[in-house]
Amino acid sequence: MERWSNRVAVVTGASSGIGAAIVKYLANNGMITVGLARRKERVEALRNEVEDEARERIHAIQCDVTDEQQVVASFAEIESSYGPVVVLVNNAGIGRTKTTLLQSDNLQDIRDVLETNVIGVVICTREAFRSMKAHGADGHVFLINSICGHRVPMFPNTTVNVYPSSKFAVTALTEVYRQEFLDQETNVKITSISPGIVDTEIHIDEAREALPNMPHLKSEDIADALIYCLQTPPHVQIHELTIKPIGETI
Repeated sequence: MERWSNRVAVVTGASSGIGAAIVKYLANNGMITVGLARRKERVEALRNEVEDEARERIHAIQCDVTDEQQVVASFAEIESSYGPVVVLVNNAGIGRTKTTLLQSDNLQDIRDVLETNVIGVVICTREAFRSMKAHGADGHVFLINSICGHRVPMFPNTTVNVYPSSKFAVTALTEVYRQEFLDQETNVKITSISPGIVDTEIHIDEAREALPNMPHLKSEDIADALIYCLQTPPHVQIHELTIKPIGETI
C-alpha cells in the first residue's frame, strides 16, 4: 500500500456495512479517507474503531449521491481540503423488494434504486475521474457490485424487484469505464467487486428471511478483498472479483 500512502480515497455509502468497513481498512492502511453518507455522524464515529494513528485520516461529508449538486460540491471540498482523489469506492446502494415489478404502483421505489445504484455511480465516478486526470492520470475506481449483477437469483416467497437490473447496469459500467479510461490515455484502474449475501443492515431483508440458513459474508471480507486489489502492481487490473461464502447455493 506504499503507493497510496497519504493519498485521498473517497467511499460512498460510508456510514455502515461494507462502506464503513472499507473506510476503516483504508485509513488503517495509510490513506486519507473521506466517507460520503447521509448520516455523517456515523462516519465520524468510525474514528473510534481504527488504530490511534489512523483516526486523523478519517473525514466525513454529508452527501446524497443521487443529488448531483451535493456530489459536485463534496468533491470540490475534498480536493480543496485534502487533495486530489486517487481512489473512489462506489459503495452506496439500496434495494426495494416489498413488491414485484408487476405490482409496483409506487414508481418512486424503482427510481430510488436506479438513481442510487446507477446514476449515483455515474456522477461520483465522473467527479473523481476529473480529479484523477488533472493530477497525474492514475487512480483506482471500485464499483461494489453483487452476484445479482451477473445472474438473477430466485428467492422463495420474495422478489428482487429492480435490484438485479441496477446491478447488471453496474457490470456493464465496469467495462464502459475500462474503455473510457483507456481512451482518455490514463492509467486509472477499474474493479467491480461482486459479493454474495453479506451480513449488513442494508442487505435485502427478505433474502435473509427466505434463506435463514444461508452462509453470509462479513463486510470485512469485502474490505479485505479491496485492499488486495489496491496492492496489485500498476500494470495489473482486476476487472471483476466475485466473492461467495463457502456453502452459498445461489
